[in-house]
Amino acid sequence: MTVARAPAAATRSASAVRIGMQVKALRLAAGTPAGVLSLATGVSRSMLSRIEHGLVSPSVETLDRIADGLKVPISRFFGDQSRRTDFCHVPSGRGLVVDRVGAVADYRYELLGHSLSGNLFVEPYLVTLLPEAKPYVTFQHPGLKLLYFLSGEVTYRYGAKTVSAKPGDSLMFDATALHGIETIHVRPVSYLSIVFTLRE
Repeated sequence: MTVARAPAAATRSASAVRIGMQVKALRLAAGTPAGVLSLATGVSRSMLSRIEHGLVSPSVETLDRIADGLKVPISRFFGDQSRRTDFCHVPSGRGLVVDRVGAVADYRYELLGHSLSGNLFVEPYLVTLLPEAKPYVTFQHPGLKLLYFLSGEVTYRYGAKTVSAKPGDSLMFDATALHGIETIHVRPVSYLSIVFTLRE
C-alpha cells in the first residue's frame, strides 16, 4: 500500500523573507497595486507575489526594476526593520524650541521629532503664536505641508484662496505657493505643522 505524502513546504531563507517584507511594505506605502507594479516593471504578478512572501531570492536586476517602479533606491529593500533607529519619543512639553531660518517674529517653533533614515524628510512642529505675533501670509518653501489647528481661530490664506480655521480643522497643501495666517480672530493660536520633503 502506497501512502501519499504531502508536498514539502517551500524553504524560505531569512534574507528572502526580509527582502519580501520590505518590497511589500514599500509597495503598500506607495499605494501601488501588485498588478500595476507588475505592468510597470515587467516582473510577473506571480513572481512579485513569490518575492513578497519570501519564497524566492530575486536577482539584483529584478530588485532594481521593482525599486525603479516604486521610485525608491534599491538599498531600501535591504534595511533591517528590527534595527531601525527612526523612532522618536518626545514627552509633553519637551520638544526642542528652534530658531528656524526665515522664522517670523513671535512665532514659536517646537520640534516634535525627527527622521534618521529613508528618502523622506519630515519636520513636525508645534507652532505657537506669542501675544505680539502678527499675521503673515508669505511663507513659501518646498514640500507638502499639513496643519492641524489646536487653539484659536484664524483666516488662513493659500494663494488666492482663504479659509476659516479653528481647533480641529486641518489643511494640507503644496507649500511652494504663498501661504500663512491672514487674520487672527481668537487668541491664543497654536497648531501642528508637519512638512514633508524628499531628500536630494
